[in-house]
Parts: sequence; structure tokens; C-alpha cells
Amino acid sequence: MSDAAARLVEAFRSFCGDDLRDLWVFDHHGYEHLYVREDVSDALECLDISQFIDNERFGYVTRDTYETLYYADYGYTVRGFDSFEQFRTFVGDRPTGILAGFDRGAGRDFAALHDRVCALNDEFDGADLFSDPTARDRLP
Repeated sequence: MSDAAARLVEAFRSFCGDDLRDLWVFDHHGYEHLYVREDVSDALECLDISQFIDNERFGYVTRDTYETLYYADYGYTVRGFDSFEQFRTFVGDRPTGILAGFDRGAGRDFAALHDRVCALNDEFDGADLFSDPTARDRLP
């Protein structure tokens, strides 16, 4: 795993410990899981992961729309499901999408998590957050 990807996983694990369910990076062309907890892996087996990530790619359009409509910059999205929460943000000039799931928990400071992810992106000077950029899962 690249140093940038390992530090990203470390930041998410520090944020929520064992409540981290899964962590994905994606761009317009590919995606990769950096972390998937075993029980979540079992649940994901029944999903079409490429379709799941394609849905998250709509966030590129949403992000651009928010950037033109609002007086503030878009930062991140949090969605609540019956048994987990999902966080998504975009970093970098290209940008790279980051998607993570967490067991439901009270009082999480998602703004602080977003700031940490942005700081990591700056620290690695926008370096690729994929663990191995040459081995990305590619969509057909």
C-alpha cells in the first residue's frame, strides 16, 4: 500500500476505531477499496460494486453544482442509513473521491475528518491516494 493510502486508512481508523466499515477511493476511471471490515465484506458480496461506485460518481456533478450555486465551497456529504453512516468527499485537482462507511455513532465530527483528509492530500502534494495506481480496478 502506498504511504498516502496507508496514512488515509490510519486517519479514518483514528477517527472512529473499529466502527470503520469500509473505505474506498475512486476517480472518473477506477476505484479501489483500501479497507473493508470482514462482516461488511460478506454483506458487499451481494452488491455490484461497480454500480455502487458509479452512483458515488454522481457526486462529481453535485459537487460542481454546489460550487456554482452556493456562496461557500462544498466540503463533504454524510448520509444516514438504518445501520450505518456514509461519508463522501473529493480532494485534489483531478479530484479523487473518498467514500467511507461507519457504524452509527453519536457526535462524530465529520468536519474535522474532512479537514484531516484535505491536510493529508496537501501533505502528499496531491499524490495518488490509490494504494497501487497501476493495479486499480477498472470499469468496463
